[in-house]
Amino acid sequence: MDLVVRCTELPAAGETVLAETSIEFCGGKGANQAVAASLSGGDVSMIGAVGNDAFADRLRRNLQQHEINCESVLQRLDFPSGLAVISVDQHGQNSIMVVSGANGTITSKTVQSAASMIQQADALLVQLEIPIDAVLAGIEIARQAGVRVLLDPAPAMQQIPADFLAVDLLCPNESEAAMLTGHTVQSIDDAVTAAETLHQRGAENVAITLAERGTLLLSNGQSNLIPAFPIHPVDSTAAGDAFAGSLAVRWLQSGDLPSAVSFANAAGALTASKQGAQASMPTQNEIDTLWRSR
Repeated sequence: MDLVVRCTELPAAGETVLAETSIEFCGGKGANQAVAASLSGGDVSMIGAVGNDAFADRLRRNLQQHEINCESVLQRLDFPSGLAVISVDQHGQNSIMVVSGANGTITSKTVQSAASMIQQADALLVQLEIPIDAVLAGIEIARQAGVRVLLDPAPAMQQIPADFLAVDLLCPNESEAAMLTGHTVQSIDDAVTAAETLHQRGAENVAITLAERGTLLLSNGQSNLIPAFPIHPVDSTAAGDAFAGSLAVRWLQSGDLPSAVSFANAAGALTASKQGAQASMPTQNEIDTLWRSR
């Protein structure tokens, strides 16, 4: 569950600010991306967990309302549901603190028990808000079954297994790409260098999101900057999740990765123009309308 607090400026260390509003939204990176993929026209199943608290039923019911198969969304009786406390300033920038809760109980065995679901899928989309062993178990099951794997490496990690990046598509943002490579990513040239490094480390394709500048895509040995769609930012909280979920579906539908990245840029822009996480995500028709307007 996302507890979103809006304020004029994000507080600095040791500073107290008066916030304007607070509101609860169903969130979580995995759930956000599942909803984005479903709204983009995908047939989606989710592996995850909720806790034993007032949020659990709301979180599960919200997924079901978005036509997501929740057969492998488990309930952990001794843990709370995952919680994110999100501060958003007047410019739409955010600062996020995450409590893993039930998400932290997902193990490799949990994922292995859902192996048939992964094996029968067209793609597996994974994030890092569950333990790394569970993520690796899912990636390995997908690899062995010839299922396409997309990894959104967030929250960013410095210490990861050597073969972790050997996926079909890696889609970090600037800060995540910097943490993965150990080099700053500020300019387009920096992004190209980071993408090349990540490709050398195993990622077949790399898409580094660069906010209002667009997305740097490295595919088939070629680097291209795919432009963003100009919007008035309100809340960028789930823009990256909308990007990842819609990208996965459109890539599967079209087989055209650059076109799918452009479509995903439109999805991210629309999401950032509204408040909230899943509540701000656009439908396939809304994304298509903006995407075709270029």
